[in-house]
Parts: sequence; C-alpha cells; structure tokens
Amino acid sequence: MNPTRHFIIPDTQVRPGVPLAHIDWIAQAIVDYRPDTIVHIGDHWDMPSLSMHDGPGSQRMEGARYEDDVQAGNYAFARLCAPMEAEQARLERNHRARWTPRKVFCFGNHENRINRAINNAPKWAGTIGEHHLLTRDWERQPFLTRVWQDGLVYSHYFQSSHSSHAIGGSIDNRLNKIGASFVQGHEQGFRYGTRIQASGATWHGLVAGSAYLHDEDYRGNQGQDHWRGVVVLNEVRDGDYCVMPLTLDYLCRKYEGISLGTYLRKTIKDAEYKLTLARVA
Repeated sequence: MNPTRHFIIPDTQVRPGVPLAHIDWIAQAIVDYRPDTIVHIGDHWDMPSLSMHDGPGSQRMEGARYEDDVQAGNYAFARLCAPMEAEQARLERNHRARWTPRKVFCFGNHENRINRAINNAPKWAGTIGEHHLLTRDWERQPFLTRVWQDGLVYSHYFQSSHSSHAIGGSIDNRLNKIGASFVQGHEQGFRYGTRIQASGATWHGLVAGSAYLHDEDYRGNQGQDHWRGVVVLNEVRDGDYCVMPLTLDYLCRKYEGISLGTYLRKTIKDAEYKLTLARVA
C-alpha cells in the first residue's frame, strides 16, 4: 500500500461573534497540501446556548440562541469547504486528475449537547437536532464512534473500556489502553508521542484539540497560551506516519504575510486586550 497524507482539523469551537479568519487559512492549506484524508475531529459547533455548565439566567447564557449557534457553525463550515470545492470544480473543468479525499466529521461533545438536550426534554425532538448542522458531503460519524483509516483510529476522544470517562494521562498511558495509533481532539493544546512495539511496529499517539483564535473564558487569564493549529500526517501507512503540526501563526504568516499577533491587532478592535494570542509578537 502506498503511503497517504492525512489533514487533521482540531476543535474549531465556532460560536456567534468569534473571529474566523483562520478558517480561510485552514481551507487554503487543505488545497495546498492536497491530502488523501481529511478529518475534522469535532466540536466545530460550540453550541453555548445548550451548555449545562451555565445555568438559566446566568450572564453567559444571556442572549444565547440555538438558531444563532447553528448558523454560525454552518457559515464557518461552508467557508472551510469553499476553496476545496472550487479546486475540485476547476480540476473537473480542465479534465485534470480528480482529487477526491475522504472527508470525515467526528461529532464532538459540544455537538452532542443537542442530543443531551433532547434526552433531558424529549419535547424538543424533531424541533432541534443534528440534522441542522450542515456538513455538506462529509461523512458524519456519531459522537465517540471510532473511525479507522490507514491503520489509525480517530475519535473526538476515547473512553475507558470500564467506564464512561475519557482516557487521559500521558500519551504512553493512552497508547497502552487504546492499543493502536490514535488521533483525538477534545483537549486544548498539542500532545504527541510514540511507542515502538516488540513486533517492530511504531504506535503514534496524537492529541490536538484547539484550532481557534478566540479566548475561552473558562480557562482564565493564565490558561490561554496553549498551542492552536492543524496537523498534517505525511507518509501514513499501517498506523505509522511523520507528523507535521502547523500553528495558526504559521498559517497566518503563510497566507497573510504577517504574524498572527500583528494580524489580530490590525483587524480586530481591542484585540490586544481581549485575545491572548494578540499579545504574541
């Protein structure tokens, strides 16, 4: 089997009012790197209106609307797909070799807020639902479904075989419990490690759960400086690969010609004070 290339989009956490310039950079990078498989690891629709962490009447729930959450995510997803769809149409018009990557969307726990809301109040069944989340022609994989491709297993996160809790800890611990090369999102930042098996095979563990520009208030003032970006896996074959993380700062420099901090200061009002990333030179 010839090696392939995978393009991983970590949690994008789209909600009304957040900046979306990075969606355009990611979309163009997909076209430029021309992967064989694209996986959005989930939590694209943030769905703050259905949060169970903020009670009714709380400041964070003020003005939150289900329709606005859905529309914000749908708009950003269409924006993500547009350059790839345009490139595919161009190739077809020019009778060039077709580029038809496998495109997978793994539903995350934030999209699953819709199902939890229906479960808690069945009267909403049919009125709200995942059918409102428009993923175009991408494969839709239900929350916590395991998706296999080229010897890698993908999921938004992985559960313990003995409970509903997510497997955590070190990459080595996760490899031991998952038992295969894996990729997951859900956790902010970037973690990566390998384990060489007695058989000679190399298992890779990758956790990448943040591809957004905004701050997350719940992380406080000291928790915003985590890695943010996408990940390209080159030479993927039988669970082995060469990892290539691309930060949002790198993508900004590549497509805007300036640093991410400079871009945010120029384009977003008061960004230096509201977005931690804007304080990066």
